[in-house]
Amino acid sequence: MTRSNPAGDVPYIDKSAFIDPTALVIGKVSIGKNVFVGPYAVIRADEPGSEIIIEGHCNVQDRVVVHALQNTAVVVNAATSLSHGCIVHGPCRIGEDSFVGFGSVVFRATLGKKIYMGHLSLAIGVEIPSGRMIPDGSRVGSVSDVKRLKAVGEKEMTFIAGIVQMNKRLVRGYKGFL
Repeated sequence: MTRSNPAGDVPYIDKSAFIDPTALVIGKVSIGKNVFVGPYAVIRADEPGSEIIIEGHCNVQDRVVVHALQNTAVVVNAATSLSHGCIVHGPCRIGEDSFVGFGSVVFRATLGKKIYMGHLSLAIGVEIPSGRMIPDGSRVGSVSDVKRLKAVGEKEMTFIAGIVQMNKRLVRGYKGFL
């Protein structure tokens, strides 16, 4: 379901995207090409001056919450996976080809390209350079935490690419193009 926010802003959803009928998209939201939005996801830009941009080939899986505070934005760059039950809360930006694990939280943070954020992890108030791996269950909330992050491996990048490809197939399937 889509609806306007109190200011009258309505979502823009590319015609190639698939939005599950149980998902809710509110306000100044832009959803790009071949994006998959799963069951019970909530993408909400309803506070004054808030905006959410989800670029092409992303997937927003079941029960994900994406929300932007007043006068802030959430930008999710291309081919990024927001996995089951994670919370992405603006202001924040997530670089392309990244993965945010089950139940993880991103708030007031910038994640570079090719980030692998493990399950049940937190990234709060930090800037994480491209190509880093946040281990499962980690809290990254300071410069010293960021400095301890290791480089993402080939195994994780292959995993991310596989998730993106699977969700692109799901978009085609749900839209009747298989």
